[in-house]
Amino acid sequence: MRKRGWSHLDESDVRVRPGRGSRPRSKKRPKHADAEPAMVVAVDRGRWRCALDGDPDRIVTAMRARELGRTPVVVGDRVKLVGDTSGKPDTLARIVRVEERTSVLRRTADDTDPYERVVVANAEQLVIVSALADPPPRPGFIDRCLVAAYAGGLSPVLCLTKADLAEPGEWLDTYASLDMPIHITRFDEDPAELRELLDGRVSALVGHSGVGKSTLVNRLVPTADRATGEVSGVGKGRHISTSAVALPLPGEGWVVDTPGIRSFGLAHVTPDDVIAAFEGFAEAAEECPPNCGHLGGDDDPDCHLDTYAADGGGQEQLASLRRLLRSRAGLDTA
Repeated sequence: MRKRGWSHLDESDVRVRPGRGSRPRSKKRPKHADAEPAMVVAVDRGRWRCALDGDPDRIVTAMRARELGRTPVVVGDRVKLVGDTSGKPDTLARIVRVEERTSVLRRTADDTDPYERVVVANAEQLVIVSALADPPPRPGFIDRCLVAAYAGGLSPVLCLTKADLAEPGEWLDTYASLDMPIHITRFDEDPAELRELLDGRVSALVGHSGVGKSTLVNRLVPTADRATGEVSGVGKGRHISTSAVALPLPGEGWVVDTPGIRSFGLAHVTPDDVIAAFEGFAEAAEECPPNCGHLGGDDDPDCHLDTYAADGGGQEQLASLRRLLRSRAGLDTA
């Protein structure tokens, strides 16, 4: 049988592969003028729990819209939602926009890991929780959390727990030169002063497992019912909180309880990120020689920060700054 030529073809000869059209995909994105603002309060297996208008009584479950691609969405992100925002069972809204972040708490698995993990977005404060005993304080971890806070635009707060087991005097002296609130809590007392500091703000809590972070959260948010655990015989706590979650304070504001961690990598942080948090030192660092690490001593003998501090810039602040820089570089870990 002779094959027909193209001139004999008609509409019945057209073959269209299902699911694939010939029209080019438009790069225009819908404006979603009716999208409702919300805050992400929890993430679980491809679903995001969001508080509409930041109202803890209006919780909606949402998915990420296709047009966002792989845009990361984390706890604390301010987003825009469309679809069913009633919050009724078995309903699902769509996240169509992620607003620009005002702060970001990041960490890496270690100092060589190039992959940054965003822990929480848009928090105003980072509350670094450390026990005074059982387990003992780890100043290297506290310093690394301070570095991450300064680099991410969060105001650090140091909370020393279990003051009923040990005195805080040594640690108060260690961090006295930093412009940072320090709060002491006991198991047998209500953390009233800390609660007042957190009221009306979004604050992230970070700390090792076993330092009493979940116990503290349960005091601050009585309805939280966060699980707590005992410290092991080797002085390490068990990981009880497994994912970050934002919890509403009884008055106004939120606390973000983050999973207990044992290491805080800072591969994403530069020395300039740390120095920028110290008033005056950032300008002085511009007078340093190229590639200066600002560590002083044999490492950076010509560092201009020494001259600045000697002229009244603050020797104690410089010592604290360099302790943080050494911690960031992995030279002092504890």
